[in-house]
Amino acid sequence: MTLSIRNQLPGTVTAVHPGEVMTIVKVRLDGGQGLTAAITSEAAEELALAPGAAVRALVKATEVSLATSRVDGLSIRNQVPGTITHLTIGTAMASVRVTVDGGELTAAITKEAATDLGLFVGSDVVVLIKSTEVSLATA
Repeated sequence: MTLSIRNQLPGTVTAVHPGEVMTIVKVRLDGGQGLTAAITSEAAEELALAPGAAVRALVKATEVSLATSRVDGLSIRNQVPGTITHLTIGTAMASVRVTVDGGELTAAITKEAATDLGLFVGSDVVVLIKSTEVSLATA
């Protein structure tokens, strides 16, 4: 299956915390970072997720936010440090490619946000992703 989702990071499930409706899945990305996914319990069962299972974390570029440093006091569970390797600024939106340990992520943010943050190729950023925006796929 070919997907339009550019952000696909390989990893391994480290923990599964089932709930009545949603299941919290902890993933160790191949680059070593931890990632949390909140998926439906039905999906977790269908995927037969368990510690040690190989997965790909999928995130749409429009669901990736950026900060210029780690943010405390925030409900967003996933904060992954990286460096901007490509930046395209259009009339309304910007596409920002960020290299992280073990992979690459793309964020689609407003031109105004890119300008306000002072983003440039080579700058360090923190990728922010809500756990509910992380999908998981198995082989």
